[in-house]
Amino acid sequence: MDTQFKKGIIEVCVLNELNKEDTYGYKLVKNLSKTLGVGESTIYTMLRRLTKDSALELYERASTDGPTRKYYTLTGVGKERLFLLKKEWESFSIKVNKLIGGKK
Repeated sequence: MDTQFKKGIIEVCVLNELNKEDTYGYKLVKNLSKTLGVGESTIYTMLRRLTKDSALELYERASTDGPTRKYYTLTGVGKERLFLLKKEWESFSIKVNKLIGGKK
């Protein structure tokens, strides 16, 4: 899949995953890379930007199998952003599906 195409939807996917549950970066990378085929640097860059934009907050939690992990959680700003992005995606995907899936 084209890199630019993926970049347009990664943010909504990251926010959506964090809306389900707080998680640490590596777990998020594993989950999203299975479906989207994105690399660590893409996800971590997105996480830093979303944290800077106040859509995410960080906290630390002890791990049973290694060092303390940094967990990401969605803020109110992040939930609002997710809601808006999902609405935009739904509207956009309906229009695209009409164009590419319509009768000739």
